[in-house]
Amino acid sequence: MNRICLCLPTNRACSATITAIHREAEYAARRFGADVQLLVLDSADDRTRAEHARVVAALPPAANVTVHHLGEDPQRDFLRRVIRRAGPRDPDRLLGLLLPAGVSYGSCTDRAFLLAAALGCHSVHRRDSDSTYQLLDGEPVFPVHHELPWLGRPAVQAASCVSRTDLDPAHAERPVSLAGASFIGELSVDIAGMRRLDESVYHDVVGLWAPAGSSPQDRRQLVEESFTGAGTAPFTGDHATLTLVDPMRVDMCNIALHRDVYERIPLPPATDTIGSDYFLIHLVHDATLPGILHNRHIENFYTPERRTDAGFLAYQTRFVKFLLSMHYFHHVYGRMAAEGARLLDDRQHVRAGRIVEFLRESTALDRAENVWRLDRLDTAYRKLGGRYEEFAELLAGRRLQLLAEACSDIEDFALLTEVWPHLVEAAGHEGW
Repeated sequence: MNRICLCLPTNRACSATITAIHREAEYAARRFGADVQLLVLDSADDRTRAEHARVVAALPPAANVTVHHLGEDPQRDFLRRVIRRAGPRDPDRLLGLLLPAGVSYGSCTDRAFLLAAALGCHSVHRRDSDSTYQLLDGEPVFPVHHELPWLGRPAVQAASCVSRTDLDPAHAERPVSLAGASFIGELSVDIAGMRRLDESVYHDVVGLWAPAGSSPQDRRQLVEESFTGAGTAPFTGDHATLTLVDPMRVDMCNIALHRDVYERIPLPPATDTIGSDYFLIHLVHDATLPGILHNRHIENFYTPERRTDAGFLAYQTRFVKFLLSMHYFHHVYGRMAAEGARLLDDRQHVRAGRIVEFLRESTALDRAENVWRLDRLDTAYRKLGGRYEEFAELLAGRRLQLLAEACSDIEDFALLTEVWPHLVEAAGHEGW
């Protein structure tokens, strides 16, 4: 029986999402005969977590579905046992990277990867607490429908069961390593208010995601595609393509990865940085590992917390840190793309040492490009006025800190990647 980890990381109230994802777990077990380990990693406050516990306790029993609802204390205990067994040089630093005090999109998923290894799962299927499933004829449209059958199997075996194949025959014997789709609804990044205030400022700011040397045309195209997902058209029927999945076409709220990917390379553990959980999507693509791109898009919505002043400031900080991180990741992505299939060993596994090398190379980059980004951001936010201008004032006081953090976050990622195989092995031995 194929054992999978269906994972929901959360730091907010999401009782309805827990109930809905349990229905997806039931579907996976019933339709595909999977052994589903439903993992709710809960970093919410005590009151919210207690409500989640009540929801979990009330879930109806389902054959071959096991629910694990873990607050941060049991997660920390698990990590300590794993780190102790792995025996790294700086255990406290590693614990801080895997379970930091701040919000880390990469770290919460890394914890899911380690727990999946402990549970003996073959794949991780991630959802988010600020999204929900579409409906067709009153029934939820579950992404696991396209994720489960082919992960880990040679792509050639899936070719006859998808709507379309867009894969070089040279890649046909490589394993399907990713299955994913995107979202419909609101932008995945909370910057729609910026676009409503001033379209030109929106283009200037979002365009900072591109490499500094990008042409105006490339920058415009990136802005038009960024954070929009699959638009707004609802699901009407299945379509799946066997391909090298374009990272711009999938979202981490709607993705599944095979263990041969995430057990070799983790996600960046940067705190307060959106997009820090997208690295493996780029890696799978650049290493020429096949994937399935489908159209069971999840519906994205904004939580009320983002609308508060504190939520606004926190989210804009995460967005700025994402833009600064791209100075380093563009270098790494370029190196991975140039390496291509040479990133894989003779077993079609990613060579972790090469990724560590590219990460460490990037930390030697001149920070002038990020100084330029901060200058452009300062001008843009002040032009918008109101609380955007207030944010610009806070940004100005943190410039040196933000520049340093953007580089040290990459150093942390390189360290974690270096020891990751030992942590995964230890998690497998430790069990849950």
